Amino acid sequence: MSLYPSLEDMKVDELMKAQMQYEASQHVEVAQEATPYPNAPPPYPTTGNGHLYPSLGDFMGLQITDEFVQAHIPQQALAVPQPQQMQISQNRGGMIAPLSNQSLAFQKTQVTHGIRELVLCKDADEKIGLRLRSVNNGLFVCLVSKNTPAALAGLKFGDQILQINGEDVAGMDMEEGHKILKKCGKNDIKVIVRDRPFERTVVLHKDSTDHIGFQFSKGKITGLVKDSSAARNGLLTDHQLLEVNGQNVIGLDDKEVTKIIRSSASVVSLTIMPHVLYEHMIKKMHGSLITKLMDHSQPTI
Repeated sequence: MSLYPSLEDMKVDELMKAQMQYEASQHVEVAQEATPYPNAPPPYPTTGNGHLYPSLGDFMGLQITDEFVQAHIPQQALAVPQPQQMQISQNRGGMIAPLSNQSLAFQKTQVTHGIRELVLCKDADEKIGLRLRSVNNGLFVCLVSKNTPAALAGLKFGDQILQINGEDVAGMDMEEGHKILKKCGKNDIKVIVRDRPFERTVVLHKDSTDHIGFQFSKGKITGLVKDSSAARNGLLTDHQLLEVNGQNVIGLDDKEVTKIIRSSASVVSLTIMPHVLYEHMIKKMHGSLITKLMDHSQPTI
């Protein structure tokens, strides 16, 4: 996720920061006299992953000393946030998306590109509930069936499988990957996964007419409306809609997808990938297979 999930968020955040800087400027002299400048930055709002910005001592490998600060950083930057300013920051909860952050759509749609470990099992029919596809020497999830161990574990379309029970799968084809899974025992199947490396999320905001500004056909984005949220926030044509507000829409017809978008609140999160890659991942898969088996359940947070 980018620091500013939408252009609308960035504009609002800039206004909030300007207001905070103005309030802080009223107390700059008092702050400088009362508190010496520390080696670490002031406690900016944080997220669950820690500080939004790296500590100065670690910044780009530079050794930030007091002498370096005095020589290179303007004195205006040394102001320590006042209690009133810090209270505002704490109330913001570390978020830098004033419009989007409290939206369930935003919270359900997280493409981190990070690596995670999952422990899978097999159901009564000795099935896990996923299908793989080889792309550029990597194994990717191209189908997750609903109500299966794979769906319950949180696997998503486009996840890259890196290891299965400690065995690297890079360079394997689809058949080899399925063969390894078939040989695994019924329980404690350890899978290392990279979170959807070909995908990204775009956060959009509905306008006064309840539109976000793009057209699509069979899930493929075909056009953008000028001056719409879709155009402003970098949505691209020739990309495939994979999720709306975290809900998988692959295999749903356009009317169903449109209904999901229209029933959304003012913030709409879209997960997309280049259409050419999408076509490669689902090639040779029968359309009814995707429609009937793909997990389209609402994500939980």
